[in-house]
Amino acid sequence: MPSNIKLRLSVFMFLQYFTWGCWYASMGAYLSTTLEFSGGQIGLAYGAFAVGAMISPFFVGLIADRYFASEKLLGVLGILGGVLLFVLPQMTDFATFYVLLIAYCATYVPTLALGNSLSLHQLPDAKKDFPHVKVLSAVGWVAAAALVWALHAEQVSLQFYLAGASSFALGLYALTLPHTPPMKVGEDVPLREVLGLDALAMLKRPSFAIFIGCMFLICIPLYFYFVNLGIYLTESGWPNFALTLSLAQVSDVVFLLLLPLMLNKLGYKKTIAIGIIAWATRYFLLAQSVDATTLGTTFIIGAILLHGVCYDFLFIAGALYVDEECDERTRGAAQGFIAFILWGVGAFVGTLLAGKVMEAHKLAEPVNGFVHDWNAIWSIPAWGALAVLVVFLLFFRGPGEANSETAE
Repeated sequence: MPSNIKLRLSVFMFLQYFTWGCWYASMGAYLSTTLEFSGGQIGLAYGAFAVGAMISPFFVGLIADRYFASEKLLGVLGILGGVLLFVLPQMTDFATFYVLLIAYCATYVPTLALGNSLSLHQLPDAKKDFPHVKVLSAVGWVAAAALVWALHAEQVSLQFYLAGASSFALGLYALTLPHTPPMKVGEDVPLREVLGLDALAMLKRPSFAIFIGCMFLICIPLYFYFVNLGIYLTESGWPNFALTLSLAQVSDVVFLLLLPLMLNKLGYKKTIAIGIIAWATRYFLLAQSVDATTLGTTFIIGAILLHGVCYDFLFIAGALYVDEECDERTRGAAQGFIAFILWGVGAFVGTLLAGKVMEAHKLAEPVNGFVHDWNAIWSIPAWGALAVLVVFLLFFRGPGEANSETAE
């Protein structure tokens, strides 16, 4: 095992999230301002990532696990993704842009699972070392945001060329990573295992079913943030907002380090509930920022800085809860299933509705520079998150809280 494996994997994580960070947060502003797509179309465009997440299990379960070494598949996907990103800005009508964006996401999203899998396989002490390696993903996102901001690329196609160049670098670098052979050569892997459907039996546990349902429901309001924030900041007079949004990743690092302490002190139920509360608070702050003259900027910064609580206390804690509830036989299936629900189906529904709501609240005439009724747009997911919180608090029972529940 090479002594510098942690450094090499950290560089990979940096490049992987640098690629993603170049375009994801700022794409909405580009689509709205430059290409003049409708709110519904912008929601669908962000949903392309969800389609990629639904396709991803086939890459990982049917191809990577059986036929190709992980580093080689990562290299091919990175280089192919770079080609697609360079072609994408040439598409100015929605239909061709959307199809090509789906094709790109289908190459990128599998690299997230493959990169994690390769890292966990290669690290000598994965439980201890993987969080340290993963921190570089947040650094990569911040670096991408800083570059996009410095080049004023939030509303122009340059963001995709930057991502394309990074994707090429990611693919080439992946080919240098340690050899990680396929784990199931010659095995007959059933489709239910690929999709994580073996974990469906766990839904017989009432609390686990409530957990999955609440995680799906919270995806609906949470994607209003990703779809709409760049457009809102542009209309608010922040044309170069990428660096400001990178404060979210700074927050992510801080609260990721705090998460083990919170879980030890509060347990899963209270920690996840705090994550849901943070989402509702984030949207209420954004709603209040619309009409606030002096505190508007403070409210927006506060909403961005809540990202660490919103993401780590909800999704990272949720993944750890699933891991604790599973045995060795169902652990992989359960993680695949929840990823399919959160980043696939949940993300697709959430991004689609976020775009539709934005389109429905477009003003007949601009008011103070605003083209949309942002107070209403931000209030809808705020109340939605609170509704999910009520259901979660009433019905979910964390480990140790429901002695009567047993797995079949």
